[in-house]
Amino acid sequence: MKNLLVPALVALSTSAALAQTTPPTDPALAVPPSAAPVAPPAPAPLTTYGFVDAYYGYDFKYANGNDRQPFLYSHGRQNEFTINQALIGLRFDDGKVRGALGLHAGTYVSANYAAEDPVLRHVYEAYAGFRPFAKAWLDVGIFASHIGFESAISKDNWTLTRSLMAENSPYYESGARFTYEVGPKLTLTGLVLNGWQNIRETNQAKALGTQLQWRPSDKLLINSSTFYGNEQPINSMVRRRYFHDFYVTYAASERVNLAAVFDVGKQRGVGREQYDTWHTAAAFVKYKLADKWATTLRGEYYYAERGVLIRSIMPAALDSDFRVAGGSLNLDYLPTSNVACRVEGRYLNGMRGVFARSDNAGNRSYGNVTTSIALAF
Repeated sequence: MKNLLVPALVALSTSAALAQTTPPTDPALAVPPSAAPVAPPAPAPLTTYGFVDAYYGYDFKYANGNDRQPFLYSHGRQNEFTINQALIGLRFDDGKVRGALGLHAGTYVSANYAAEDPVLRHVYEAYAGFRPFAKAWLDVGIFASHIGFESAISKDNWTLTRSLMAENSPYYESGARFTYEVGPKLTLTGLVLNGWQNIRETNQAKALGTQLQWRPSDKLLINSSTFYGNEQPINSMVRRRYFHDFYVTYAASERVNLAAVFDVGKQRGVGREQYDTWHTAAAFVKYKLADKWATTLRGEYYYAERGVLIRSIMPAALDSDFRVAGGSLNLDYLPTSNVACRVEGRYLNGMRGVFARSDNAGNRSYGNVTTSIALAF
């Protein structure tokens, strides 16, 4: 009896131990422990970028060859398949140090950089910067202009071609730029520049610039930019230039975006105390037709007393005023996020002779159509 009792007690204790270690429910039904959150990978400090804008334009009743109007620098060729801008570059930003180097070519470069040193004409941007303290950047070199609603990259603009105001204000600058992020809604920038859209210095003076960008809400952006400097060649009389650029953008709805731009500038006249004045404005209405389709309507005008700046930085006393007004309609198709297929019709009307042709010296109207396929990568 005793011999039978011992094995029985051993078997009973083993069963009790197993009962304590066996899960009370099916393991497949048990709630697994929460996984530790995985931090997203940090962005690489060195990135590459590129952009290609291929286009074809046609001007109506135009008898001046393949060049468009002399004050149009972007998409400036007609009846020709060509490249407005082909751009490739590198950017570095680790949060404390940043810089960029970009090179470009195309008809935009040929027209807009014609006065630059040949060695520098193909430099789109080249700058180095660092944070002197939190929320601030100090950059030195060549960079995009702090002036204007429209940039050199056509895909980023609401319209394919640039407004007259954008074509005749700086696309790029060289100098020192100090940017301070006052808060998530307000950014202030101060600049010391070689001049008004020039890489190489043309005199012994330096120009000053400022920019204020305020975003009171996600829908509204207000920008104010200024420029002050003497833009006359060395050994010429000082003729200071004052300029202010102001624009507002507003997202009225999911489909409708609005923008209004106004520029005004003054420059001292030749041999007198009076100042020549120019002012220009444009209004944009952008409407999203569908997921991949959009259209933009633009109206604009440009007035320059004695043609200052748009015809010559040093107009003569008897030079005629420059007055032009017109509009454009844009249709965009975006098959992917980095490709834009665009077509635009544009009409401008001005004072007699503004759009002179070889067969009509008094011509005052000008119309064209421009198409483009642009790729960003």
